[in-house]
Amino acid sequence: MGIRVIEEKCKGCKLCVALCPFGAITVTKKLARIDIGKCNLCGACVEACEKFTAIELIRENVQTVDKSKYRGVWVFAEQKEKRIADVTLELLGKGRKLADKLGEPLCAMLLGDQLGKLARQLIRFGADKVYLAQSPQLAMFIEDSFAEVITGLIKEHKPNIVLLGATTLGRSLAPRVASRLETGLTADCTGLEIDTESKDLLQTRPAFGGNLMATIICPNHRPQMASVRPKVFKMAQRDELRMGRIIKYDYKQHTLTQRAQLLAVVKEGAEATNITEADIIVAGGRGLGSVENFKIIEDLAQALGGAVGASRGAVDAGWTSYAHQVGQTGKTVRPKLYIACGISGAIQHLVGMQSSEIIVAINKDPKAPIFNVADYSIVGDVLEVVPALTEEIKKVRTEDKELIISDSEQESELVLSS
Repeated sequence: MGIRVIEEKCKGCKLCVALCPFGAITVTKKLARIDIGKCNLCGACVEACEKFTAIELIRENVQTVDKSKYRGVWVFAEQKEKRIADVTLELLGKGRKLADKLGEPLCAMLLGDQLGKLARQLIRFGADKVYLAQSPQLAMFIEDSFAEVITGLIKEHKPNIVLLGATTLGRSLAPRVASRLETGLTADCTGLEIDTESKDLLQTRPAFGGNLMATIICPNHRPQMASVRPKVFKMAQRDELRMGRIIKYDYKQHTLTQRAQLLAVVKEGAEATNITEADIIVAGGRGLGSVENFKIIEDLAQALGGAVGASRGAVDAGWTSYAHQVGQTGKTVRPKLYIACGISGAIQHLVGMQSSEIIVAINKDPKAPIFNVADYSIVGDVLEVVPALTEEIKKVRTEDKELIISDSEQESELVLSS
């Protein structure tokens, strides 16, 4: 794929210069010139030059594999301490829909040691087959060993699609496998669909700093690989009656590649909150004004029994740690209740929280983009609304507690009298 300027058509109007997001175009002597070293072949300049059609993308459609030999949707089953990660169940849920649309099987890859029970669980959650690779060498995650085993399984069975979670583990593993297979990888996807005509996987992810959503395809290579952000899709439902096949691979006699050695596992302190697992999140943004004001977010979260979230602006300002950041460059969350306080609603933030079941937005700007995704909107000063809301919640909880105690005392009196 390349790009070129058609000299006889170029008018030197500089429209392409203004719209190039990479600063790759200059105009000298009324002729546009493209710096290939800076160009990302995004096509923005082609659209800008629609009037004169002086710039064109040169595409070569070269199919390098026989796609008919590739079949099946595969999910890498991430597990930790013999517990299946939530993102795995989310990928099985979406993978089931993709597999059904293609008329192909849904399979899972499970690597570790003594994981027979987990393999059966994956069947219950929708997998038709589970490729179970076991060895003491795979008991803990080492990139080289896992990449070697997964690459071998994919080369042997030739799946059509391979999905991994965009977790710390998945982001480390996915590019290593894709590179060994000489195929493409779309990272941090927020949407997956099947093109009904070509049967290619449509992989959607934020692009250009989150300012637009790009749909990416891999038409000429297989497998099609994508990593998916946690909490984007709904988890698969467990079915105790489902039957499937577990295909076991014993790597105990193999010496797997291992250039790194795991010395120790340091667990996070108890105070570290995993916002991706929270049912209630109260998030604050730049609209709070200062680190002192951010405390009202923590007070409301505590009153609700929820976790604290934040926009990138609040984190960059040093009001809270990166562990609380929600958005494209932070974490994707899907709580039952998300309260956005003083957050304008930039696309980068919306990508990370728009799948929440109920969204409440508090902002003094009635035109703030956050209101476009909110189920309940409160237009007002966040420094007045949030403390008032916190006090009201505390009041209601106190009354409920007193009511429970009162009911308990009445029951005790009844027992004594009888």
